[in-house]
Amino acid sequence: MEGLATHAVRRLRAGLRGWGGVGAMAVLCALTLVFALVLPVKSTRGDGGTGTGGQGMARGTQVRADDCKTMKDPENKSLRPSSDASDKAIERIERNDYITVGVDQNSYRWGYRDPNSTNDDAQLEGFDIDIAHRIAEEILGDREKVRFKAIPTSRRIPALQEKEVDMVVRTMTISCDRMQQVAFSQPYFETGQQILAPKSTTIEGYGKTLADKKICTADTSTAWSTLKAGKESGKLPDSTDISLTVPNQLDCLVRLQLGQVDAVVTDGALAASQAAQDPTVKLVGEPFTTEYYGVAMHQEDTDLVRRVNQVLVEYLKGGWQDSYDKWLSETLGPDLARSKPPAPQQYRD
Repeated sequence: MEGLATHAVRRLRAGLRGWGGVGAMAVLCALTLVFALVLPVKSTRGDGGTGTGGQGMARGTQVRADDCKTMKDPENKSLRPSSDASDKAIERIERNDYITVGVDQNSYRWGYRDPNSTNDDAQLEGFDIDIAHRIAEEILGDREKVRFKAIPTSRRIPALQEKEVDMVVRTMTISCDRMQQVAFSQPYFETGQQILAPKSTTIEGYGKTLADKKICTADTSTAWSTLKAGKESGKLPDSTDISLTVPNQLDCLVRLQLGQVDAVVTDGALAASQAAQDPTVKLVGEPFTTEYYGVAMHQEDTDLVRRVNQVLVEYLKGGWQDSYDKWLSETLGPDLARSKPPAPQQYRD
């Protein structure tokens, strides 16, 4: 089985000439759906220490809708880290002896299977995958005690609310609106919205050169909500078409490759990885937002949020840079100051 959807797309594109081939779109979309499957488990059951201590941690309160309207810096509103937090969520994970993590398996360098691997059972790898392994190691004492479940962009929140997964580690931006539906850890990555377009584009960046252009975004993404707000405020031309949304971010790249849209708007960190895969596209303009990725969890799992935050506190001190150097420095550059998030200014108790 080919591990990375874009590898299959590239082979299919080899049979196309130019940017045409609308008839191939159905095949490509079906291909993306095929890859959105539950991934194999790589888990060794055993006696792993959890590192938990005392019990009875105070439960945090979820963000109320009226608070959200005036909230600034939602990345600073997670629960206070604790290595002692242990309640229903941690007990559930310990009983199962594994953590179920929602991920992407088609995002190059973030969560993907190496298409060049000679191993028929190529394992998931990437920056987000490293974080999931680190969390499993700290909570269960074994980095392999994790079950990965591939979920599309549009299913990240439902998968948590319906308790299909314990957490989502999938380039998910912390936002006030989302904090009303799920709980977030403190941030583990800083990025911003950016434009991906063909190298021949006349688009110069976010603003007037997007007039009369058709833009693709992932459904429920912060990219779409940012563009919608831009049209409402007048920062974006009325003629900019933002009507096309797709379940997976990768689907936007396919539409761009087939010439069905003029540009893609997504996080610059993801766009850079996509540009590294396809020499016919490029990043255009500077990032026009500042956003932070966080680990998302069910709102009731306050003990898990606190434990994950403690893991991230330590990971940002040791482990984060090694993972960045391995997976992302080639596409984002060695300047960590643009990607490593600052320590939160405050927490919620």
